[in-house]
Amino acid sequence: MERSSGRQIPVVVLAGFLGSGKTTLLNHLLHHSGGSRIGAVVNDFGAIEIDAMAVAGALGDSTVSLGNGCLCCAVDGSELDVYLERLARPSAGIDVIVIEASGLAEPQELVRMVLACEHPRIVYGGLVEVVDAAEFEETRARHPGIDRHLGLADLVVVNKLDRAADAHGVLGAVRSLVDRAAVVPAVHGRVDPEFLFDCRPGEERVGQLSFDDLHRHESAADDEHAGHLHARYDSLSFASATPLGPRRLIRFLDSRPEGLYRIKGYVDFGPYDAGNRYAVHAVGRFLRFSPEPWPAGAERLTQLVLIGTGIDTAALRKELEEACGSDALDDPGAPHADERGMWGVLRYVREPDDPRGQDDPQG
Repeated sequence: MERSSGRQIPVVVLAGFLGSGKTTLLNHLLHHSGGSRIGAVVNDFGAIEIDAMAVAGALGDSTVSLGNGCLCCAVDGSELDVYLERLARPSAGIDVIVIEASGLAEPQELVRMVLACEHPRIVYGGLVEVVDAAEFEETRARHPGIDRHLGLADLVVVNKLDRAADAHGVLGAVRSLVDRAAVVPAVHGRVDPEFLFDCRPGEERVGQLSFDDLHRHESAADDEHAGHLHARYDSLSFASATPLGPRRLIRFLDSRPEGLYRIKGYVDFGPYDAGNRYAVHAVGRFLRFSPEPWPAGAERLTQLVLIGTGIDTAALRKELEEACGSDALDDPGAPHADERGMWGVLRYVREPDDPRGQDDPQG
């Protein structure tokens, strides 16, 4: 299926101290991209080890072609714009770009560089920080800057929990350092790619996530780790033929609970923008809306999927149901679809023809 040349490409920054498991997590994403093509930019010169992957080509001009069609670049910070522009070419067919930061990098600098990129198809997709649970306290003692990095993250992957002496203590310590970011426990870098970006299955659908799909093609060698710590993921599929009030939805999103890692789907705002539906992408505290014309003949529905752990799906469904209907009910004196009603949503919109964008790394 040919990719649309106008589709924006999210750029996810993957950071974490040396040895935390960033490359392992990246390899996992490459294996389980769900049909998406990933451009991986590695913020270090040197060899790129892609575990258990068929590699076609070699690291010559800092580019390596992978057997699954992904493109991987080894780059330093000064070259980032060049590689982002290369990966954003429609002919590359890339759906998402993951930047693996150096273990000693300042992630906020990479975030600023992505936000400063003026390519109209490039859009910032959030900061993911990987933590080594087994070495967490020692790492904090040697590198106190990690506390600041966690405070900037949109999603934190607490990796190697199977090797931590006090897994629950580490999770609690990490949660105390983040600012509304989602905290995801992991072993061997295994997190669902849907936490980071929208996978592209053979046929596009918005439906309930099946975590079993993640391991469907795992090798028998991987099965020996099946008994290790894995989080239980809950998901809620929500659909409504009644348009959502933008103010009500923003209030819901602003108050989303800690365990809610991921929100994706499409929103119908009815008379507030009759010509467009709004794709919504939230990872932890990171939030983005992308307006797009309604497909010809499409039923006008809001369709959302919420993914997390320990979430009260019944309560979340009720809150979403209460978000349906006109915002005028909250303010009887306001017009049915006053222009100010969409201001909260538009804060999180970056138009393809606006290279400066409206992205807010703080979500």
